[in-house]
This record gives sequence, C-alpha cells and structure tokens, in this order.
Amino acid sequence: MLKMLKMLKRPRRLRRTDAIRAMVRETRLCPSMLVYPIFVREGRNIIEDINAMPGQKRYSPDELPRILERAAEAGVNNVLLFGIPEHKDEAGSGAYADNGVIQQALREGKKHFPQMLFIADVCMCEYTSHGHCGVLKGEEGRSAAVQSATVDNDPTVELLARTAVSQARAGADVVAPSDMMDGRVGAIRAALDAAGLEDTAVLSYAVKYASAFYGPFREAAGSAPAFGDRKSYQMDPRNSREAMRELALDLEEGADMVMVKPGLPYLDVLKAVKEASPVPVGAYCVSGEYSMIKAAAMKGWIDEERAVCEAATCLVRAGADILITYHAPELAGWIREGKL
Repeated sequence: MLKMLKMLKRPRRLRRTDAIRAMVRETRLCPSMLVYPIFVREGRNIIEDINAMPGQKRYSPDELPRILERAAEAGVNNVLLFGIPEHKDEAGSGAYADNGVIQQALREGKKHFPQMLFIADVCMCEYTSHGHCGVLKGEEGRSAAVQSATVDNDPTVELLARTAVSQARAGADVVAPSDMMDGRVGAIRAALDAAGLEDTAVLSYAVKYASAFYGPFREAAGSAPAFGDRKSYQMDPRNSREAMRELALDLEEGADMVMVKPGLPYLDVLKAVKEASPVPVGAYCVSGEYSMIKAAAMKGWIDEERAVCEAATCLVRAGADILITYHAPELAGWIREGKL
C-alpha cells in the first residue's frame, strides 16, 4: 500500500492555490486581443438602448467618442464598426457613400482616437431596403415566396470592393467583409491596392454560418431580411469540411486575417481553422451568445462574470488569436484583475 501511494500521480498539486494555477495556466488572454463591436446610427446627438442587447447602445457619429473613451480607459484598443443609415435602397448605396454613416464615424473616431485600431464591417445588409447582403437577382430574388433570397454575386462583389475603398479612405485600418459572396476578398484586395491603400488589412469572415444566434444583432443593426433567409450564401451549420474550403479560398485571395462566426457553437471548426491557417484567426462571440448570458444573469441564474470569462477562455483555447465580443470592456478589466 505504501509503495502504491509513493507512485501515485497527483495533478491536484498544480491546482492548490491561485498563484500555482496562474503560473501553469495553458490559455492566457490579454486586452490587446479583444475587439469591441459598436453600432453607429446616422444622425446627431443619438445614444439609444438596444432592447435585445442589454448594455449595448447605438451611437450617432458625433457621440461615438463617448464609447471609444470608455473602451480606451478599459484597455480595449480595437473596435469594429457597424453602420445603420437613415435611408436604404435596393443597391445599398449608403454603404459606399463618401459621407455614409461608417465613413462619418471613422473620420470622427480617428480624429479623437488616432491610436485606436478601427475595423469597418463590409456588408450591405444594413443598407439595402430588403435586408439582404447584396443586390438581388431579378424577380426571383425579390419574391417573398422564395425561401432563400438570390443575391447576385458578381455585381455585389463590385459594390463591396467600392465600400471597402471608401471605408479605408475614411480611416479604416482594417476592412472586414462579412457578406460571404464568392471572390469578394480578392476583389477587395485588388481594389484597395489599385487605390493606393495597400496598407489596409483585410479581416475576412471566412467561415460564417447561417446561424440562429444572430437575432439580437439584426434588431440592433436593423438588418433583418424583409423576406426569405440567408442560407443561399451563409454556410450550413451541418458542414465543417466546407469551412476549410472557404478558408483556403480567402487565403488564396489575400486575406490578412480570418474569422469564424459564431464562436462558441463552432469550437470544433475554430480549432480546425486555427490548425490550418498561416494567418491570425479571430472568433466572434455573437449577439445571441451575449444576450443569452445577459438574460440569464439578469434572472440570477448564472454568474455573468464567470460565464463570460469561461466563454472567452474556451474560444481562445480552441484557437482564437483575436476575440470579437460585446463584453470587451468588461473582459479587459477582469483580465487586469487576474480573473482570466
């Protein structure tokens, strides 16, 4: 019996105290890897609550510095901007207008916080009157009877490239195409280079699923489809090999960084993408994940701080180099306090 006790392995020795656990921790987070998504609404003097996302707000461009200051004070230096225009049309012209809402926000943000990294979402769903991520193909694409709307890929790619150039000229350090059109990364890279904007990086939503977890975002951004769904261009949640094909295509086209979206339901995909990717990999902890944690915490059913920290740790453990999360300011504070 004594001999057996002497040979017994005791992993618990390295869990005994906070100090030991901190020293041997395999997964570590830092504020520099956090990206804070912010909604910007066209207009002036606007700060309004988002019902489906408690704690998050929409800001007009002139009010944007308020939330940027809060993020900077928390230690978050990276933001991802989503725009909500006053007027929409079938071509989503507000996305690439020189004085569009994101373009206004970028100029305002860069003026007050030049040291911040500004990422601009490149998509058209917030700007089109029908709520889809591009121009629609003929009458078939506009029919409420069609389950999955038909977005005309190549004309949409041209507009996405135009949008990316407009955003980069306004101050975007990084452009992030989230539309899932074929060939858009290559078109955006070529357009940026041709415009003398070769230093602007492309963070591709390389692996973006047609997920039920986007619901609160669509309220926040006013981007719910007027009819049909996005299954004809966003990925089927049942597929994982397809993710590797999408990754390979975006890398071939020149993506500087790639992303998996959503985050927590797709940890297996995130791990596979990380293992295959030679460039930094991001994960987006999306609106549905945020709102579920918030709602349960408000009911007293879970501890918000612990749940958020655990979720973030799992995403980084699975392979995320970059973590896009609406909890970014809080996470940065918890990291500083040694809770992650």
